[in-house]
Formats: sequence, structure tokens, C-alpha cells
Amino acid sequence: MSIASVRQLAKSYGRPGSDVRVEALRGIDIEFTEGESVAICGESGSGKSTLMNLLGCLDRPTSGSYRLGDMEVSELDDDQLSAVRGRCIGFVFQSFNLIAQLTVVENLEVPMFYQGVPASARRNRAEQLATVVGLGERMDHRPSQLSGGQQQRAAIARALINDPVLILADEPTGNLDSATGEHILSVFDDLRDKGKTIVMVTHSTSVAERCDRTITLRDGKIVEDLRRPRSRNTFNSSYTARANDSAIAIAKPV
Repeated sequence: MSIASVRQLAKSYGRPGSDVRVEALRGIDIEFTEGESVAICGESGSGKSTLMNLLGCLDRPTSGSYRLGDMEVSELDDDQLSAVRGRCIGFVFQSFNLIAQLTVVENLEVPMFYQGVPASARRNRAEQLATVVGLGERMDHRPSQLSGGQQQRAAIARALINDPVLILADEPTGNLDSATGEHILSVFDDLRDKGKTIVMVTHSTSVAERCDRTITLRDGKIVEDLRRPRSRNTFNSSYTARANDSAIAIAKPV
């Protein structure tokens, strides 16, 4: 079941100080399905980061279509894009991007605060997810008091806090040792098996091979889309429906 798709997606940038335009993406087509983990690979300048920014509603395409559920994202205004980011997409960054002054549980509460979730519900949800990712004994610690793996687990919990339909991860194991990275990848495996759709940028061959699918970009074009048969647990097909429900809510005038 399709969670998101891009059709003839293109993005170009003007090079500062000249009339030259950089074609970062050149009309690519991809469909992402429910319960699928996808690695986006390619050399520097291939278009990986541009694609992730577009999927994350952090930028707009020059042309083409991006659909999330039944929602045509490329047609939304800035406020609606912000709503999509908050309700439908979870971000996991290589550098964790936790707020240093806040505890783990307070970091997890931040996205819910911007969605208007009441304080008691925020705290309950944050504590629950901190426990799920193995930080039940660390939820009152600040990022500086955590190991790299613990910080990344906190970042994953934060990405899950609003129950997104799409998780975007940028080199999620890049700053971790191999043993800790393996643990983080097992967390992503569990999320995929529960029906989450995960798209991650990686330079690591071993991380890419862990995914159901590897899409390789070169000069803004897809040069390979490799799928791997993989067994998984049965999950309830609910995220596409949630994406469509969110589309209806976001499209309504406030």
C-alpha cells in the first residue's frame, strides 16, 4: 500500500553570483510503500539531500508531484507544509539534534507542544516512548549525560512521538560505533516490522543492504532501484489511512 510517491520530481538551484543553474534532481519517480525500509545512496552531489529535504517538506520542488497519502504536498502553502511536518513526518539526524538544556523526556515533549497536546498527555506519551527505546532509566538525563547510542535512541523516540506515517533518517548510524549502530538498526527493523515506512540516506553498504530496498542516485537521476525479498511480521495496515486523514485535516481552512 502506497504511503508516499514522487512523479517527475525535479529541483534546480541558481548558483550564487552567476546565471548557472544546478539541476539537483532531474525528474525522478519513486513510490514508497507501507512497512518498507528504503536506503537512498549515491556520491556527494547526487541529489540525496535534496530528495530528503523535499520528502520532509523542508523545500519545494521546481516541478513534478509529491503525494503523501492522498495529499498533493507540492501544492501546499507554508503553514500547511509545517502542519504536514509536524503530523506526518518524523526526522532522525546523524548529529541527534537534541536540545542540550532539556532532559530526554522534555526533548520528546517538544514536537507535541507545537501540536497543542496538553501537558499531562505530553508527559505520559514521552515517558512511554522513552521506555520503549530503552531509556526508561535515563529519561531525566540531559544529552551530555548520554552515550551516542542513547542520544540516537532519544532522537528516534522524538521522531516517533507524533506517530508519523513516514520516518526520514539522515546517516542515523554515522556517528556511532559498529555495535551501537547495529542496535540502532535493529530498532529501525522493529519499526518497519510494525508497519512504519523508513527512508534513510546512507553511505554505508552494510546499512543499505539491511534495508528492503536501495535507491542509488547519480547526477540527480535514479541509476538503480534494487529490491530485496525480506520476511517480516504481519502489521495492521493503518498508516495510509492516517496519511489520508491528515491530508483532509490539513487541507481544511483554519
